[in-house]
Amino acid sequence: MPLVMALDQGTTSSRAILFDRDGTARASAQQEFRQIFPHPGWVEHDPTEIWATQSGVLHEALAKAGAHPRDLAAIGITNQRETTVVWERATGRPIANAIVWQDRRTAPMCDELRAAGLAPLFAEKTGLVLDAYFSGTKVRWLLDHVDGARVRAARGELAFGTIDAWLVWNLTGGRVHTTDVSNASRTLLYNIRTGDWDDELLRILDVPREVLPAVVPSQGVCGDARIDGVAVPIAGIAGDQQAALFGQACTAPGLAKNTYGTGCFLLLNTGTHAVASRNNLLTTIAWRRPAGLDYALEGSVFIAGAVVQWLRDGLGIIRSAADVEALAATVPDNGGVYLVPAFAGLGAPHWDAYARGTITGLTRGATRGHIARAALEAIAFQSADVLAAMERDAGITLAELRVDGGAAANDLLMQFQADVLGVPVVRPQVLETTALGAAYLAGLAVGYWASDAEVAANWRIDRRFEPAMPADRAAELRAAWDRAVGRAKGWA
Repeated sequence: MPLVMALDQGTTSSRAILFDRDGTARASAQQEFRQIFPHPGWVEHDPTEIWATQSGVLHEALAKAGAHPRDLAAIGITNQRETTVVWERATGRPIANAIVWQDRRTAPMCDELRAAGLAPLFAEKTGLVLDAYFSGTKVRWLLDHVDGARVRAARGELAFGTIDAWLVWNLTGGRVHTTDVSNASRTLLYNIRTGDWDDELLRILDVPREVLPAVVPSQGVCGDARIDGVAVPIAGIAGDQQAALFGQACTAPGLAKNTYGTGCFLLLNTGTHAVASRNNLLTTIAWRRPAGLDYALEGSVFIAGAVVQWLRDGLGIIRSAADVEALAATVPDNGGVYLVPAFAGLGAPHWDAYARGTITGLTRGATRGHIARAALEAIAFQSADVLAAMERDAGITLAELRVDGGAAANDLLMQFQADVLGVPVVRPQVLETTALGAAYLAGLAVGYWASDAEVAANWRIDRRFEPAMPADRAAELRAAWDRAVGRAKGWA
């Protein structure tokens, strides 16, 4: 049976997963790579290491499945979205490390743009807020700070891309320089109304058109990957959160999902209508498919699963990320301890680039268990803040929240999420919905799956978490959380 391969290039690891027609993962491989922190608030990746790990897991997954590149019907790509790479067209060598979406070095640049009164213009054209999160200020920083880069860019010698473009370039041996609409919509350079790079925004951010990739649909063949001499169509590309929305079968307006990964990202499908947020959310492109363009409302939480990594690597209070649930369960509640993981500032709905992480409510009775529980609860509280803003923007009350990502396997977290939201949280059998969404887009493009209905039929519930906490207790906890967030704001 032919298979579809998803390349899932995330913030902390590269993965490759082979899916069959039932949407079942037949084989997978994963490899972590370095996180580089040159200065406080700066986060970088080595693009060559990203490509090496992604290529490595591609071949490892094939070997595990006993498959050959000839067995692949298509490849789908999903990726950390705003991370920015600039490389030489002639050699394919990056001119510097990639600037990661979590990086805050361009926050002063964003302050200047806001002070110049440009925030409404960017919001209208891109659906985004002026924040260091997005790619536009990152590519400008690279062109301004790498010797000779700006002159070389104007001569057409350099290429810019988010990680999807970097992977496509390498998979095709440098023959294709392209990005899909969902990734383009995260750059501060792409006009989501006109469907093109915006000359006015390019001028403001001083980014020459010569470095930009061509923008293609999320579903459709954009080139052939060369794997051991075999040509395999690259037929689907979507940023990780849009891919997860598709993998959760949220293809109709009003359906929403929350992905618990390094960050937490809640997306609501708004169909063909680009809903302008009044509550500091993002209006983003969900995907472009043969039927047309769909939009989504998004709330971005910068630190979610990464706070568990910090408990492991920074504090050393757990040996592995999986240990956090058992440690949190050693205490019946948070004991008044609140952890605000604003390690990279606060995302939606606060958008405070100068917030920093805090732990409040500590007493002599506080234990490792309380800190672990507060870390998990912080993930749920941040998601609840985003969902409240989303419901106000869209004028709806969500009936349920579909969840995915690694931390969605944590029963304690999922139950607490249902409790503070007051709505059921639904976990599917396949948590790898980001990779699955990329596979579905690619497979639909080449006829591996015949229709959306066939794809939706693969979505199956693993567990449904019903709210169990009294509403007044949930409100009390959220009020205390709001106080803790207030302490974290404007710190740096």
